[in-house]
Amino acid sequence: MTRHSRSTSRRTVPRVPPALRALLVVVFLYLFLVGVALLEAGIAAMGRGFQAALLESVSHPLSGLSAGVLATILVQSSSVSTSTIVGMVGAGTLPLALAVPMIMGANIGTTITNTLASLGSIRRSDEFRRAFAAATMHDFFNLLAVAVLLPLELATGVLRRAASTLTEFFRDTTFSAAQPGSSPIRDAVKLPVGWIETLLEPGRAAGLLMLALGLGLIFLALAVITRSMRQLIAGSVERLMNQLIGRGGGAVGLLVGIGVTVAVQSSSITTSILVPLVAAGVLSIQSAYPITLGANIGTTLTALLASLAVARPEGLTIALVHVLFNVLGTALVYPLPAVRYLPVRLAQLLAEAATRRHRLVLAYVVSVFVVLPVLGVLLFR
Repeated sequence: MTRHSRSTSRRTVPRVPPALRALLVVVFLYLFLVGVALLEAGIAAMGRGFQAALLESVSHPLSGLSAGVLATILVQSSSVSTSTIVGMVGAGTLPLALAVPMIMGANIGTTITNTLASLGSIRRSDEFRRAFAAATMHDFFNLLAVAVLLPLELATGVLRRAASTLTEFFRDTTFSAAQPGSSPIRDAVKLPVGWIETLLEPGRAAGLLMLALGLGLIFLALAVITRSMRQLIAGSVERLMNQLIGRGGGAVGLLVGIGVTVAVQSSSITTSILVPLVAAGVLSIQSAYPITLGANIGTTLTALLASLAVARPEGLTIALVHVLFNVLGTALVYPLPAVRYLPVRLAQLLAEAATRRHRLVLAYVVSVFVVLPVLGVLLFR
């Protein structure tokens, strides 16, 4: 084939119509919920021995926090890890008291994606300083939120109590009291799960297979949804960013971060857009900051969707804990001028040092995202 014919064939590749791509999103959203339901059924099929082993491996809030960090780093998606946590809580395998710090750990683990993305500018000092600061301000905000809210939660249980109250309210208004855990969405999701269960012999082998199928569906569905939504709204994202630059951030930035992340179902996409914009000097780090906080809130929708596929009300409760943690973290930090830009200032100080000594980048990533979480799991079992 000649060069001309190859270039012609590339130009004539048919594009997927937006309506068909939107339908694809709906189909894979359903498959995502089926994956969560399979995860729940697989855990139940594994028996009490498997559940006890899981609980023994994570039996302390700090080990739960560390496990949440490591799990999210391994799958490179807080959406996958939080959906898995919802499924485990919904199956009765993981108690709320341990799931709460796991959710907080997932928030920390997801920030490694931006930090690694900023390394693309490491040979250009000025760009790298801005990019690394834009990436790590997300780290520092989540670390600060965990440092404040985890001790508060352990002392008072405020997040669990508030989420439990909200769960009762939503279940009273959306479900029948005569059929707890029942809903048209859940019934539709459980249908293929029931078919799979009838094809398999009961036991651990069936449980393992359903676990694998569930995790595979969650991965696949979120990947397709994210890619499709990104292509559907790519132009809108750029226009929103341009409008934000003109208006100067603040509340608009929070809303943009929430809206874009809800649309693409990935906070990493939202924040990954920001890193190169800040690196290039197109967007200031102060304007990018509220968008990052909005992305933190927007990503909680995935766990809420996952809770639709589980029967136990605790599944919805832990999803609401995720929402409350991110909303409360933002409410505690952003409105107060004295601490509003503390994560930004810390990120800028680290970026200045990392620009002068690149080895600090490796030391920071390894210590925060590998060494400390591994020690947390090992020391607080």
